[in-house]
Amino acid sequence: MSDERQALAAMISGYWISQAIHVAAKLGIADHLVDGPTSAEKLSQELGCLPEPLHRLLRALSSIGIFAAADDGRYSLTPRAEFLRSDHPATVRPMAIMLGGVQYASWGELEYSLATGKTGFSKLHGQGLFDYLGEHPEEAAVFDAAMTAIHGTETQAVLEAYPLESAKKLVDVGGGNGSQLIEMLEHAPHLEGILFDLPHVASRAEPVLQSRLPGRCEAIGGNFFESVPAGGDIYLLRHILHDWYDEDCLRILRPIEAVLPATGRLLVIESVIRPGNEFDFGKWLDLTMLVAPGGKERTEEEFAALFGAAKLKLVRVVPTNSPVSVLEVVRAK
Repeated sequence: MSDERQALAAMISGYWISQAIHVAAKLGIADHLVDGPTSAEKLSQELGCLPEPLHRLLRALSSIGIFAAADDGRYSLTPRAEFLRSDHPATVRPMAIMLGGVQYASWGELEYSLATGKTGFSKLHGQGLFDYLGEHPEEAAVFDAAMTAIHGTETQAVLEAYPLESAKKLVDVGGGNGSQLIEMLEHAPHLEGILFDLPHVASRAEPVLQSRLPGRCEAIGGNFFESVPAGGDIYLLRHILHDWYDEDCLRILRPIEAVLPATGRLLVIESVIRPGNEFDFGKWLDLTMLVAPGGKERTEEEFAALFGAAKLKLVRVVPTNSPVSVLEVVRAK
C-alpha cells in the first residue's frame, strides 16, 4: 500500500479521532488522571461509564499519544493529554467539547451548504448559531470557553506584533467574554476599555471585567449592526467579520466608521488567506464558517475591497506569530 493512499485513508477516518477526543474531554478523563495512573474499572465508577467500553476508548486514544496504557491495565496522562485538563493554562478541553458537540453535525450538511450557501447548522436547528447560543446559556458558556482556548494565545502574539503604547481607549466590538480585552489592558496599564456585545453577552462579562479591571473598563450591551459606543481611539474587531458575508460586514463597519476619529484606527484581527497550495489553517476555518456560523475567511485583496466599500482604508497587514494578522484600518480621506 502506498504512503499516499495510507495518508488519505487516515484523513478519511479523521472524525473517529476527533469524536473520541470530544467524548474524553466531555467526560473529563484527564482531570480524573491528575493524581496518577488509574484503571478503567475505577475510572468507570467515577465517570458513570461501563468499564469495558471505556477501556476500549482509552486504548484507542493511547495509540495516538493521548493517555498511556501500562502493562497492569492502568492509564495515565501523557504530555499531549495534559492539554485536556480543565486547569491547564493552555487547555483545549472546551474546544474539543464545542467542535465535537453542537457544531459537529453541521459538517454532515457540507453538501447542503455547497448547494445553497446556507449553513448546515441553521438547517439542523432552524436558527443561526448565535441566536441558538442566546437561547442556550450552557452551550454559550462552552462557546465562550472554546473561543478562549482556540484564540487565547493569539492576544500575546498580537501585542508583540502591534504595540498599543499610543492608544488611550480601546473599544472591543463583539468582545465576547472579555478575555481578550482583559489581557490587552493588563498588558497596557495606561489603557481604558469598553467591551461591546449583545446584552446577554455583556452581562456575563461585566462581573469579570469589574473584578479584574476595576474602574478601567465597562461592558455595554447593544447591537453592532445599529451603533457602537463613541469615545475610542482604537476600535477592535477580532474574529467578527469572518462570521458574516460582505453585505452584513458593511452593516458592522459603517457604525464604526461613523464614530472613528480622524486619527483613530480600526484593528481587524483575522486569518488572511494566503495564495498557493500550502497548508493554511484559515482555509479550513473558512469551511467551518460555511457550515456552522456562516461567513467566510478573506484574502488581503478581499479585505481591502470590503473596507473601501465602508469608506475605510486598509493601511497595512501586520503578521503575527500565530494564525492571525492585524489589519490596520483608518478612515478614507
